[in-house]
Amino acid sequence: MAADSPTWNLAPLYQGADDPALEADLEQLRKAARTLRRDFRGRIASDNLSADVFAAALRNYEQMQRIGLKPYLYAQLLFSADSRPDAHKALFARVRELWSSVSEEVLFFELEMLRIDEERFAALLKDPGVAAYSHYLHQMRAHAPYTLSEEVEKALKRKDLTGKEAFVQLFEELTSSLTYTFTLPGEEQAREVTGEELLALLHHPDGKVREEAFAAFLDKHADNQLVLSSCFNNLFLDHAREVELRKYPDIMTPTHLSSEAEPAMVERMMEVTEANYGLAQEYFRLKQQLLGLDTMKNTDIYAPLDTENRSLAFSDARTLVLDAFAGFAPELAQAAAAFFDEQRIDVAPRPGKTGGAYCMGMMPGFAPYVLLNYTGNLRDVATLAHELGHGVHFALSQEQNLFHYQASLPFAETASVFGEMLLTRHLLNRETDPQVKIGLLCAKLEDIIATTFRQTVLTRFEIAAHRRRAEGLLSPEDYCALWWQENAKLFGDAVTMIEPYRWGWSYISHFIHARFYCFSYVFGELLVLALYQKYLEEGQAFVPKYLELLRQGGSRSPQELLAPLGIDLADPDFWQKGYDFVGGLLKELKTLVAAR
Repeated sequence: MAADSPTWNLAPLYQGADDPALEADLEQLRKAARTLRRDFRGRIASDNLSADVFAAALRNYEQMQRIGLKPYLYAQLLFSADSRPDAHKALFARVRELWSSVSEEVLFFELEMLRIDEERFAALLKDPGVAAYSHYLHQMRAHAPYTLSEEVEKALKRKDLTGKEAFVQLFEELTSSLTYTFTLPGEEQAREVTGEELLALLHHPDGKVREEAFAAFLDKHADNQLVLSSCFNNLFLDHAREVELRKYPDIMTPTHLSSEAEPAMVERMMEVTEANYGLAQEYFRLKQQLLGLDTMKNTDIYAPLDTENRSLAFSDARTLVLDAFAGFAPELAQAAAAFFDEQRIDVAPRPGKTGGAYCMGMMPGFAPYVLLNYTGNLRDVATLAHELGHGVHFALSQEQNLFHYQASLPFAETASVFGEMLLTRHLLNRETDPQVKIGLLCAKLEDIIATTFRQTVLTRFEIAAHRRRAEGLLSPEDYCALWWQENAKLFGDAVTMIEPYRWGWSYISHFIHARFYCFSYVFGELLVLALYQKYLEEGQAFVPKYLELLRQGGSRSPQELLAPLGIDLADPDFWQKGYDFVGGLLKELKTLVAAR
C-alpha cells in the first residue's frame, strides 16, 4: 500500500459535525421551506400563474435545495470516511430526518407544477426565466400519470424515513463495519483486515490466496445473511408496493422515466449483450491458457500475468492518469489535478470507511469529492481514472443550474469509462514490450467484461429478484439460486464458480442504493466505445465536442446531447458495433499472444 495516500479535507464545507455554521444552515433550510410554502402554495396551479411568479418560485425552490444539500452531502462524506463515530451517525441521521420533514413541507410545489395544463405550460416556457429550467420541468412532468394526491405523497415520504431509507442505512452500517480475520501473503499470523484488502487479493498471483481471500469475504456476508436478506426483501417489497400504488406498468418504469431511456432500447441493449457472452467466454479460455490452469475459476479472472505483478505507489497512479487526460485535452487534466491540489480525494482503505469507490458530485458552486480504496494494483489505477472521469464531468457542468447539473442515468458513466479508455491507450502507447501490452489488453478486456457483461448479469438478477419478491418472501437461498443462475449464463463452461460465490449478490450496494442502476454501466461502456472510435476518426476536432457534451450536464435529452457527435441511439446496430470493437481488441490480444 502506498504511503503517499491523501485524505480529503472537508473544512471548505464545515469545520466538523458540531460546526455552528452547519446548525445555522439547517435552521436556514427550515425557514426557506416555510417561506416557499407561505409564498407559493396554491399559486403554482392557479389559472392566474404568471411567468414572473413561476420563474421566481423555481429560483426559490432551487435555492432552498442548495441550502439543504450542503449539510446533507457533508454528513454523507463524513459518514463514508468513517462510519464508526457516534457523532457521524447522529449527524447523518439528523440531516436525513430534517430533509424528510422539509420535503414534506414543500411537496406541494412539484405536485402543483404537474397540474399546470399543457397549453399554459407551453406559454410559460417562452419566458427566459422559466425556460432556464425547461428540461427539468419536462422530465418532472413525465411522472405526472403516476403521481398521487399531496396527502398520500406526504404519507409516503414520512414512512420512507423509517421504512426503505432505514434499511438502506442498516445495510450501509453493517457492511462498512464488517471486519475479517485473515493471514495476508507474506505475514505469519492472521490479523484483522478490511473487505477491500481481501477483494484486492483477487489480483494476487497465487490462486490459492485469491480463492481463500474471496471465500473469506463471501463467508462473512453469509454469516450475516439474516440481516442482509431482510434488507433486500424489505426494499424490494417496498418497491413492488409503490409500483402497485402508482400503477406503473413495469417495475423498471420509474428508472426509465428518470433516465430518459426507452424500455425497448434498454432491453435491446441487454439482449445484444447476452448474445455476445461468447466473446467473454472466448477471453476466459484465452486467460486460462495464459495462466496455464487446468480449471479456470471465477477467482482467476483478474489473476495477474507475470508482467502485471507489481504494486504502484499512489503518486505514480496519479501521474499516469493525469498524463493520460492531458494527452486528450489539457482542460481535462487540469480539472482532475484540482482534486489533489485542493485535497478533495480520500485514498486508503481503513476500518469504518465505505467500500468501493465513488465521486460525490456535490452541486454547482461546490467542487466534487472522490473516495477510493486504493491498494496499489493496476485496476486501482483504472478506478482512479474512472472516478476522476466522473469528477471532471461534474467540474465541467458547474455552470448548469442545480436541476440540470447531474447527467441523466444513461450518461452517468460516460465520462468515467472514457477516462479509463484514455488511460488504457496511454499505457499501450508508451509500452514497447509485447508481453506488457498483453497484460494491458487483458486488463482492459476484463474491465469491459465487468462493465458490460457482468453489469447485464447484475441487472437481470435484480429484475428477477424484484419480480420474485413481488410474489412472496425470498429466502437467502432463493437469492443465491437466482444469482448462480444468472452468472452461469455468462460463464458457461469456460469458468467454474467457487461455492461461496452464491453469496455474491449480498454485497452489491447498487441493489440497495440505486435500483436498476447497473444497466447504465453497459450503456456508458458501449457509448464510450462509439465515442472513442469517433475520436480516432476525427482527432482533435472531436475534443471540443466531447467537452461540450460534458458541460451540458443533464440539461437536454440523451438524443439531443449526442446529435452533435453524430451518434444515433435509435440505430438498431449501435450496440453491436460496440461489441465488434471488443472483438477487435480480443483479436489484437490473440495476435500478440500468437507472436510470442
